[in-house]
Amino acid sequence: MDIKALKSSNLKGKVSIPGDKSISHRSIILSSIAEGVSEISGFLTGEDCLATLNAFKKMGIKIDQHDGRIRVHGLGLNGLTKPSEDLDLGNSGTSMRLLAGLLSGQNFSSKLKGDSSLNSRPMKRIIEPLKKMGASISLEGDTAPIAVEPSKELNGISYELPVASAQVKSCIMLAGLYAQEETIIIENHQTRNHTEKMFEKFGIEIKEKYVNGQKIIKVFPPKKLKPTNIDIPGDFSSASFLIVAGLIIPNSEIIIKNVGINSSRTALLKVLSEMGADIQINNVKDDFEKTADILVRTSELKALVLDEDLVPNLIDELPILFIAASFADGKTIIRGAEELRAKESDRLEAMSDSLGNLGVEFKNYRDGIDIFGKGNFKSSVTIDSFGDHRIAMASSIACCMLDGANTIKNVENIQTSFPGFIETSNSLGLKAELLK
Repeated sequence: MDIKALKSSNLKGKVSIPGDKSISHRSIILSSIAEGVSEISGFLTGEDCLATLNAFKKMGIKIDQHDGRIRVHGLGLNGLTKPSEDLDLGNSGTSMRLLAGLLSGQNFSSKLKGDSSLNSRPMKRIIEPLKKMGASISLEGDTAPIAVEPSKELNGISYELPVASAQVKSCIMLAGLYAQEETIIIENHQTRNHTEKMFEKFGIEIKEKYVNGQKIIKVFPPKKLKPTNIDIPGDFSSASFLIVAGLIIPNSEIIIKNVGINSSRTALLKVLSEMGADIQINNVKDDFEKTADILVRTSELKALVLDEDLVPNLIDELPILFIAASFADGKTIIRGAEELRAKESDRLEAMSDSLGNLGVEFKNYRDGIDIFGKGNFKSSVTIDSFGDHRIAMASSIACCMLDGANTIKNVENIQTSFPGFIETSNSLGLKAELLK
């Protein structure tokens, strides 16, 4: 499946985007081990989140739809049952890493596997802390499948994250629900805090403090989780593609409604503002997750040196930031982004390939890239997204700035995070077509 993109201008209108991917995963996981029925609205029905949902169905959780909401009939901390087959999580690294933590505390064996991409991604980073907690868990080599056996008991540990990863943090926090004592996690760079917020919403006691620049999270094992209702906001990572489109495509003014603006997710707004972006945040609401409408107007962007401390906060937005930098005036310098190499693709190499095909001058480094903006853009280009949804969407936005008929190949995985990406984009005036 490919996308054909034509040069676009004059984006106008208001759109809503699908629910937040990170919150959708966590809503299913915690609702399933709560005692009673939780209702979820705004759930992202992308393939990754459905992989999590289907995994819990296979472990005995009743999940149904009611008036556009998802109802999860939670069975408590120890109510899951052994699945009759391996849990196939498709392309979802979040599903695999978070479930590995949760399943380490169960009294049955399980096996987690995925597609060829997921089975090639690094998993030792979660195995090490889980084994320190006493989990009986193993890999085939350094990657999935992951085999989990019942352990005698899990112990709380104090663990300093060697890499900034919300998935590793969340994996340990979920295992900590089944530990004999509290679990302490130390972050040197703050990552997304959706798990902390969701724990509090389900009545799990956690304590957070900052000491010498480090964030220290303490999780206390609960006796039970209370069911709750969750209204999931629009996914900021999905909104980021439309935000950059509104900035770089001429004569544009768009509004993206009800977007989650959790401060641990929105470093891209700070970066784009420093680049000269005309972005306004309106109608702010503060439930358990803060939301707002985002107004974007065409802007003359200028290059910058990216603050490395912001990278963990915008790791999923870096592909579209590369595109913004390509249409900015000057040389943008990005470092501290080695984690890009451990995503659905090696995103640093994949995006470099895209930039080269676009005609953008760049220089690669082990942990980053220099991007020379406003170069000699090509026309009628063909870009391979390597099956990575964020590469596909970022490249599509860039191609709507080029002359000719441009093609982005292997875009099936857009469904993992942004179902309806083409339809939503076209409703604003982008000229893109899905070719099956």
